[in-house]
Amino acid sequence: MNALLTSAVAGLSAGGAYAILGVCVVFTYRLVAVVNFTATALGAVGAFSMVLLSERGLPLLPATLIGIAVGTFASVAVGFITTVWFSGANQSVKAAVTAAILVCIVALGLRFTGGQHPRAFPDLVGGAGLSIANVIITKASLLAIGLALLLTIAVEQFLARTRTGLQLRALSERPMAAELLGIRVRWLALGVWGVSGAVTCFALMLVAPLRSPDFGSLSLLVVPAFAAALIGSFRSFRIALIGGIVIGIIEGIASGFVGLNQYRAAVPFIVILVVLLWSQRGARWDEAR
Repeated sequence: MNALLTSAVAGLSAGGAYAILGVCVVFTYRLVAVVNFTATALGAVGAFSMVLLSERGLPLLPATLIGIAVGTFASVAVGFITTVWFSGANQSVKAAVTAAILVCIVALGLRFTGGQHPRAFPDLVGGAGLSIANVIITKASLLAIGLALLLTIAVEQFLARTRTGLQLRALSERPMAAELLGIRVRWLALGVWGVSGAVTCFALMLVAPLRSPDFGSLSLLVVPAFAAALIGSFRSFRIALIGGIVIGIIEGIASGFVGLNQYRAAVPFIVILVVLLWSQRGARWDEAR
């Protein structure tokens, strides 16, 4: 039982990062109506920039800040493409564009970062943070979960209580009307992409030391991010937050069993399949009747 609890707690770091990534996916979808397949690949660009700078002797703090800046800029660049070049396209077209860009980013990233050979990511926050029932919760886990909670609350309050939040809601619900009212739609959209890129990049820096940190593996963390967002129906920040943490815990538990350890990467795919099947239960029931 203690081993199971230890495995579950070990999944909290990944769960906190998944929660952050899921909230960012929901944030982008709700405010600019784009299913962003490039989210984690763009974050990986910034994370690997940090590693490359650190390997060349730059202190960790400035390397981290520069890496986040690179991830933010890369996200804004993709946002510019979808906002300007595909402004009149529907959601399906924009999603297809981000999927195509994802393939390009992964191919280039693998080429310039040494293929699928893992790099040594430094622990941004190391050491034990808290002990509960003789189970150690690391500082990285606490930071990831705390940041996910803070991000969720901050986004909800910002959208509900600020003038810019009201403008962003207008942008998401009636973009043409918002533009006619004089709201700077393009700049707001790029701001959404920038914030999402910066937070995603930092989340990947936190979770990378726990993974096989090659460019392809970090880019594919978009799958658990989408699984968490799907649990929240791409609408609810809070449910996406809970979903991300639960996925991480399930992965941690799976890693504690010898027979299941090699299949833990399949957990987000199973979650996506289950949520999609559950969402169609009403239609299947009506057909059966």
